[in-house]
Amino acid sequence: MTEQERLMQCFAYVKGRISSKPKIALVLGSGLGRFASQIEVQETLSYNEIPNFPVSTVEGHEGRFVFGICDGVPVAVMQGRVHMYEGYTPQEAVLPIRLLHLLGAEILFLTNAAGGIQAGMQAGEFMLITDQISSFVPSPLRGANMDALGVRFPDMSKIYSERLNQIIRKIAVNGDIPLKEGVYLQTAGPAYESPAEIRMFRTLGADAVGMSTAIEAIAARHCGMEICGVSCISNLAAGISPHPLTHEEVKEAGDKAAPQFTLLVRSAIAEMGKLV
Repeated sequence: MTEQERLMQCFAYVKGRISSKPKIALVLGSGLGRFASQIEVQETLSYNEIPNFPVSTVEGHEGRFVFGICDGVPVAVMQGRVHMYEGYTPQEAVLPIRLLHLLGAEILFLTNAAGGIQAGMQAGEFMLITDQISSFVPSPLRGANMDALGVRFPDMSKIYSERLNQIIRKIAVNGDIPLKEGVYLQTAGPAYESPAEIRMFRTLGADAVGMSTAIEAIAARHCGMEICGVSCISNLAAGISPHPLTHEEVKEAGDKAAPQFTLLVRSAIAEMGKLV
């Protein structure tokens, strides 16, 4: 089965199970899954119910789609994502993004838990993603191009939408939510980075590092979605943090940031809903 055949099989199954038509898709990162309780739920669908669909195996990732209404806006929420380090190919890891596009989502709001590299960052802060570095992971666009989704060589000069970023900036200011900005770098994981790698990433211009998101943004840009992204800085990266890094720390930071995260994302979705 080709990647396109697999995608269309998943699409046919989901279309037969749900009636929702989302306009905005939201991907919830580690420790941020509780945001799904903020929406008026219409339908849910676990990943493991969908034939040939990748399944989340990481603690803190619920592993299901939640379809509903958020402040009047039809949304599809990924309550947990899939990662390459779980054993998936880049193409498998972005299959959910392509599926959300086929279901009607025009805007993709990516969130993640990330290690802070930028000087002055603190755990629990947020970073608006303005650009990304994906050179350390294989492209999800390798292989036969899905012409129905996008062109063979898509432009990546403006992955993250400036008009969506302006909405997030305005909400952060009005809500008194500290918001840094910067470049996100994706690694393959699952091991955390070494101090030497973090020094290299800083030299390359990265402000935060994580194990997801960049390939999802590439796939979304390929198929014409408008994209924005926010990182929850869950810890300071290796060599900056004074103690060893753990996944428990990541989840705790997500819990701590939940109230401000909810305000920021919910308000942003309400504003972005006026654009679609």
